[in-house]
Amino acid sequence: MKNQPIYDYQREMDKLRTRFHFDFVSMALVQPAEDRFVLTWQYASGNINERYKRIVLHSGKGIAGMVFKTGKPMLIPNVNADIESRDLYNYPIIVAEQLKSLGAIPLWEGTRVMGVLLVGYRKENMLDHKAFASFQEGIGKEFGAFYAKEVSRP
Repeated sequence: MKNQPIYDYQREMDKLRTRFHFDFVSMALVQPAEDRFVLTWQYASGNINERYKRIVLHSGKGIAGMVFKTGKPMLIPNVNADIESRDLYNYPIIVAEQLKSLGAIPLWEGTRVMGVLLVGYRKENMLDHKAFASFQEGIGKEFGAFYAKEVSRP
């Protein structure tokens, strides 16, 4: 991570939730090689239980895994319309936090995705393309030690 003072991610989760009126905000980070580079949810604000702490995702699995693998944001405006109920087990954070409308963005360190920032609501259709774009613009290019947008390198 970049050299900078300690960044209070938990406080930032709380601030984002308040600023954008989200029901839930969480950040998943890649774990070290000895943990096989899995993703785990490290910080959360607005959580209804502690189940998010036990979720472990591999690249390409779940929302965090897909955003991590592709390096692209993901938006699900309406979970009930966009995901088959039989497929919900592939999205444990949605089930654990009862999310109905959500989006996630990659957090970059250099040229690699090192984390995922997820925001959501427990009501359908609360996060649409316009609101999601507004959120992405609102947090800016940097988020703590990470880049919230891929930065091109010469």
